[in-house]
Amino acid sequence: MQTQRPIIFFDGICHLCNGFVDKVIQLDRKAQFQFAPLQGETAKKTLTSEELQQLETVVLLESTKKYHRSEAVLRILTRLGGPYRLFALGYLLPAFLRDALYSWVAKNRYSWFGKREFCRLPEPHEKERLLP
Repeated sequence: MQTQRPIIFFDGICHLCNGFVDKVIQLDRKAQFQFAPLQGETAKKTLTSEELQQLETVVLLESTKKYHRSEAVLRILTRLGGPYRLFALGYLLPAFLRDALYSWVAKNRYSWFGKREFCRLPEPHEKERLLP
């Protein structure tokens, strides 16, 4: 599936993931990203069954290329520009270390931050960016 804007797929019931989405929406002044919960219809049409089962990762779809875990987060943050480009320094760490840290946080995110019973609903100003 080709998209005009990159899509960030996230765990729709995770408070940490929703907080990340809220922050990206706030900082993304160019409205370059769209967002879709991993539990939603857009994810079912776009991602593999393996990716749909891995709710512990954020997935970034840019054109036809997918990025997962720390690579997705670093690409998202650096695309925001400004001081967030400094997150590119994260690439100095080998991917296996970045992903180990990412996986540790992902494994504990529900116990640390909690989870919702339902996926996030868009605010009125977010409706065009939050895909089903």
